[in-house]
Amino acid sequence: MDLTSLIRTIPDYPKPGIMFRDITTLMGDARGFRRAVDELVQPFAGMKVDKVAGIEARGFILGGAVAHQLSAGFIPLRKRGKLPHKTRTVEYALEYGTDAIEMHIDALARGERVMLVDDLIATGGTALAAVDLLRQGGAEIVAACFVVDLPELGGAAKLKSAGVPVSTLVAFAGH
Repeated sequence: MDLTSLIRTIPDYPKPGIMFRDITTLMGDARGFRRAVDELVQPFAGMKVDKVAGIEARGFILGGAVAHQLSAGFIPLRKRGKLPHKTRTVEYALEYGTDAIEMHIDALARGERVMLVDDLIATGGTALAAVDLLRQGGAEIVAACFVVDLPELGGAAKLKSAGVPVSTLVAFAGH
């Protein structure tokens, strides 16, 4: 089964010139979704992972399934103002302006081994902010895993430069 064939491409979304890689079609295919989760987990089976951190929103779906497979806890990383308890926040730059990502201050204990999961790595801005947030909380980041890599945008390389091992399942050329 070729996971690439299960990922829908939507041209000119969210703006002209962008080829949006939509994994909802992959997640809607039972065998494809199972295979994607299994392939995200496989390189780390047997490794001690205390928590899986998933980036809102598709990272929640994938991260929850990965956490279950690894018998690990789950940490939701959310947009500002979405978590009900005291939070730790990291702001990061977007093409036009800034955004922020948050987690509960008690989401992890210092020294816990954490795997970061999201659907796609592009420029790496959100993933690097998530790594910063988790490290501020005392996490040891054991890996960052993504279904899709857009290597021309350099996000995976930036994460690797930040000392985070990166695992991806498929790569697409372009944006």
